[in-house]
Amino acid sequence: VSEALYHGGFENHAKVNIQWIDSQGLENANLDEVFKDTDGIILPGGFGDRGIEGMISVATYARQKQIPYLGICLGMQIAAIAFARDVLGFEDANSYEFDSESKHTIIDFMEDQSNDIKKGGTMRLGSYPCSLKADTKIWSCYKKDMIDERHRHRYEVNNDYRNVLVENGMKLSGISPDGRIVEMVEVEDHPWFLATQAHPEFKSRPNRPHPLFKGFVEAAVKNSMK
Repeated sequence: VSEALYHGGFENHAKVNIQWIDSQGLENANLDEVFKDTDGIILPGGFGDRGIEGMISVATYARQKQIPYLGICLGMQIAAIAFARDVLGFEDANSYEFDSESKHTIIDFMEDQSNDIKKGGTMRLGSYPCSLKADTKIWSCYKKDMIDERHRHRYEVNNDYRNVLVENGMKLSGISPDGRIVEMVEVEDHPWFLATQAHPEFKSRPNRPHPLFKGFVEAAVKNSMK
């Protein structure tokens, strides 16, 4: 992820300075102080529930404060959970991975998965196609209708919540070609709040920066000039 950010910096003729922040303890922290010198926030992939509440607070902060945000894998799931809590009012919104008793599992197994399957059998690994919607910021990054990205994760956006997310300002910008899986999202009325279920950092190169990292750094540079 850090190398992909540098690639995005090369393309934008900008020097990227990365500040790594431990999300543990951020839930009740003064985020204005934590992010006072920050031009963009990226929330990368991960597993387990350590620091999750802090991550949710950060995703909400980035959305409310209009700070460029790029969510990767877990970062997309956190963005959806944070949106559901803050915008939809589902205070207990969560992922089944973190709270199986939640009444609003925004992130869950797909319909054909279950706890009975061995964990390795439920993970989505490798390259998968994604259909991008026109007139979205994500499409403007790729400038393609169909893309392929690499994945390494187990849970997905719960399709039961698609409509209510869209009705309240979250665009489902990338969908699997069969329409079953939400691959990429963005938030309306925000300069640059994008998230993907994939791992775009795997395909970034110094002489060929990934479109999302290029776009994220560009948005961060614009934010720094305000």
